[in-house]
Amino acid sequence: MPFRKACGPQLTNSPTVIVMVGLPARGKTYISKKLTRYLNWIGVPTKVFNVGEYRREAVKHYSSYDFFRPDNEEAMKVRKQCALHALRDVKLYLSEEGGQIAVFDATNTTRDRRAMILHFAKENGFKVFFIESICNDPNVVATNIMEVKLSSPDYRDCNSADAMDDFMKRISCYQSSYQPLDPDNSDKELSLIKVIDVGRRYLVNKVQDHIQSRIVYYLMNIHVQPRTIYLCRHGESEFNLKGKIGGDSGLSSRGKKFSIALKRFVQEQNLKDLKVWTSQLKRTIQTAEALDLPYEQWKALNEIDAGVCEELTYDEIKEKHPEEFALRDQDKYYYRYPSGESYQDLVQRLEPVIMELERQENVLVVCHQAVMRCLLAYFLDKSAEEMPYLKCPLHTVLKLTPVAYGCRVESIFLNIEAVNTHRDKPEDAKKGPNALMRRNSVTPLASPEPTKKPRINSFEEHVAAAASAAHPTCMPQEAPAQLPGQVGYILSLMVLFPCGGGRACHSLLCGFCCFFVFPGDFLIAKWC
Repeated sequence: MPFRKACGPQLTNSPTVIVMVGLPARGKTYISKKLTRYLNWIGVPTKVFNVGEYRREAVKHYSSYDFFRPDNEEAMKVRKQCALHALRDVKLYLSEEGGQIAVFDATNTTRDRRAMILHFAKENGFKVFFIESICNDPNVVATNIMEVKLSSPDYRDCNSADAMDDFMKRISCYQSSYQPLDPDNSDKELSLIKVIDVGRRYLVNKVQDHIQSRIVYYLMNIHVQPRTIYLCRHGESEFNLKGKIGGDSGLSSRGKKFSIALKRFVQEQNLKDLKVWTSQLKRTIQTAEALDLPYEQWKALNEIDAGVCEELTYDEIKEKHPEEFALRDQDKYYYRYPSGESYQDLVQRLEPVIMELERQENVLVVCHQAVMRCLLAYFLDKSAEEMPYLKCPLHTVLKLTPVAYGCRVESIFLNIEAVNTHRDKPEDAKKGPNALMRRNSVTPLASPEPTKKPRINSFEEHVAAAASAAHPTCMPQEAPAQLPGQVGYILSLMVLFPCGGGRACHSLLCGFCCFFVFPGDFLIAKWC
């Protein structure tokens, strides 16, 4: 299948290789996977390349820590070949598969290994950003080994005590040759962040661009403390009963019963210092009021703005805006309601919420269907295509518990019946090959609004239109007619400059040269 370039904002001028650095059991893979999940969620195509997986593929049977001894020349050759193989795949991903960021997850503890990666990046025009995880707390290291490393395929047939002993000796093999990043001397020209003692301290050096600054900001917000996040929608609303989307209606009688049931559920969880967040819409506030707990209102948690389709049922949208109805089915994530939002817009709006959730401990978020889908997609690592169809039923609480490399989810129905607002993806919905895009946006345009100008597709059409409409005088020209099948709009401008006259002219524009600036920055000049 031919590759279609990933659709999303180009946040870097050139692709970036994130290089993990640190001893084993320091959380490098945890950081790699969590950071990759975040970057993909905000629309930056990212992939992890774990060199340990390449090593396990090359060496089917792991015997002992002897494989990692620096004086084991045969093993050192194998390990270097595995690293080179991973780098080849990094190049393929960033150069041909539309990736923007590759995370090279390995120990990379020596300057020689890091120099090899820098040389590889320079040859291919990639930026490099180092993330070094340093942890000297033996309790944290031991916990990491017990929770993650002992379940590794390397120790499949080994008891816990022997596995722990072998892994500690493996760490010792790396410690003898470990050369930490040194931003004050030999590494002062490198872009890097040192994460010290699981986020107790950070050291940042020479951040190059916007995406690297976002990575630094994200890493400075995450923590590994045990916590639970609860997501639920508001109780059933009056508009839910009528099948209408959006709006700001209050709770139905069953919705009010749910809010009482939610209070009992929260009390049973017996959570210390639980924080409750709602949107600024009536139905979430009414749901939270019954909890008898302090709560914070977030405008960012408001439901997706359906624009001209607000307070309509799906049948009414299909009748009044048939083209919009069809366009949204084609690509629900990128489609933007006229005068409203897309799921992509919603993700950008919710990024501060995600950052604050990462900083917090126990939180209950009372929100809306589209908002809950976006939040759930972040925690469960769901794609943009899956996100708009995640099932988030009314009167159901989703309990999210972060685990080693992901998130465990439990669905708890509170036994209060409610309408089903989920709409499955239509079987016959096919994604168009060339979705119409807003200028400087990756969001497909909806059909034209009355106050907007029609969109013109190409420079050739401008020239043809100008030639057919040419007049010997400067009479005002009519706006170009909309072409069949067009949707969307882009503002056209007419700029007037004095030209000093030249020949007789019988219009109010006498003595001017008319420049018509069309979409795509094309310029057409017509002289009087």
